[in-house]
Amino acid sequence: MAAKDDPIVIKKYANRRLYNTGTSTYVTLEDLAEMVKKGEEFTVQDAKTGDDITHPVLTQIIFELENKDGQNMLPIPFLRQLIAFYGDQMQMIVPSFLEQSMIAFSKEQERFREQLKGSFGKTPIDMMKTPMKALEEQTRRNVEMFQNAMRMFTPFPPAGSNSTPAAEPVKKEEKGDDLQELKAQIAAMQRKLDTMS
Repeated sequence: MAAKDDPIVIKKYANRRLYNTGTSTYVTLEDLAEMVKKGEEFTVQDAKTGDDITHPVLTQIIFELENKDGQNMLPIPFLRQLIAFYGDQMQMIVPSFLEQSMIAFSKEQERFREQLKGSFGKTPIDMMKTPMKALEEQTRRNVEMFQNAMRMFTPFPPAGSNSTPAAEPVKKEEKGDDLQELKAQIAAMQRKLDTMS
């Protein structure tokens, strides 16, 4: 019997059916997506070989979600850039970079949720102002963090751009803990790249 902290094992059969061994029921990709949203850990195994096929199944879930109307989260330029990294020398650091970026993004989301919680109990006008300010600040930080991160992967400015990324000043109030952490991680990745050259 698996320990409580062990991930749930999902078996995928040749007929493409998925079986949740934790609940002894057949599940769908939508069910697995809901498990991810709830934070439930699972692995997917090929029922015949026992091979871990979690990665392709999670990728399939993203593909299915991206094909639903109004669900597109991955912009075309990002997808093109990601495809371009396959087979490139940068390929080995992209997964780590994306993982760290998503962790930082999740921390920002959690901070925003906490700000919303803190807004309750105030006057209705204050409740409207605080979430809007928090949302604007959250959006600004996320865009800035993403732009800084993407500059690492695009050493040349976009066509028609007269400014260089390095020449842009960074305001002191914009330097949050997460941004500093991300900069340190980017610097560490750059040092790794320099040693590989």
